Amino acid sequence: MTTFNDTLLRAARGEEIGHTPVWFMRQAGRSQPEYREIKEKYSLEEITHQPELCAYVTKLPVDQYDVDAAILYKDIVTPLVGIGIDVKIKSGVGPVISNPIRSIKDIEKLGEFSAEDQVPYVLDTIKILTQEQLNVPLIGFAGAPFTLASYMIEGGPSRSYNLTKSFMVSEPEAWFALMDKLADMTIAYIQAQVAAGAKAVQIFDSWVGALNVSDYRIFIKPTMTRIFSELRKLNVPLITFGVGASHLANEWHDLPVDVVGLDWRLSVKEAGERGLTKPLQGNLDPSMLLADWSIIEERAKRIVEEGVEHGSHIFNLGHGVFPEVQPATLKRLTAFVHEYSAQLRSK
Repeated sequence: MTTFNDTLLRAARGEEIGHTPVWFMRQAGRSQPEYREIKEKYSLEEITHQPELCAYVTKLPVDQYDVDAAILYKDIVTPLVGIGIDVKIKSGVGPVISNPIRSIKDIEKLGEFSAEDQVPYVLDTIKILTQEQLNVPLIGFAGAPFTLASYMIEGGPSRSYNLTKSFMVSEPEAWFALMDKLADMTIAYIQAQVAAGAKAVQIFDSWVGALNVSDYRIFIKPTMTRIFSELRKLNVPLITFGVGASHLANEWHDLPVDVVGLDWRLSVKEAGERGLTKPLQGNLDPSMLLADWSIIEERAKRIVEEGVEHGSHIFNLGHGVFPEVQPATLKRLTAFVHEYSAQLRSK
């Protein structure tokens, strides 16, 4: 039987490791020809509703790239249907919601979430992967309340989050009611994923960088503290991540999380200089993956060196893999990080 590779789990806990672990956000699908062939037949929603197929897509990058973790293939809006949000994922657009939140009455209509009843296919996929297929940890995930709320209030993707931010400050009672509802959903959703076999968790607060520090502390941080405090009881590594949110890195570090994820705007070294002592994750700019290998290697080398100097580090991108990236590049990058970090750590 193949030995279980727990390098990522040990890195997330700040324990001794022989090499820097690697995984890539959105590693499942996107640039893989096998995935594109599947997508010609099925939508994302159709794939996620077929546990065997979804498990195959989730495991594909582990087999192809030799990464140290799998990330469950699904969308962050997946559980919203369970509480009564009419959401469809439209190709080239993203999540589109036909019944957006406009008042506290809309929030009061939202139902209770039960993963076993409303998204059993997600749990079945996790069980297939963790009981039969994977020799690396499966990372379960959920969207954070602000990011989910931004879709729910805007009705879809946004560049400005004007409706969301104005609702937040103008209707604080409604806002905190929505945060409580989404926090309850997130906690229940992650609890079910871990019970099914997920070995680590990442909470994607993808768009929270749209807020300043003061508003984050008032309107978001209490909710995130409650979520992570509850999830700590599961005894699995907890990772937080957002895009364009370097100004919030110290706020995240204060949360009861194990790992702080960085995008490419804040280096590992700079994060350490700002007082972040917890394990860090990141943070190659995914755009660099289209550059010549010499440039990719140079950038990756610096990140690995800073990570080894920091002490505990998980190599990742500063955001997700995009379709134009060559699978061979990701495979080569994984091998480089493994080999180079092992050399540094053996000195």
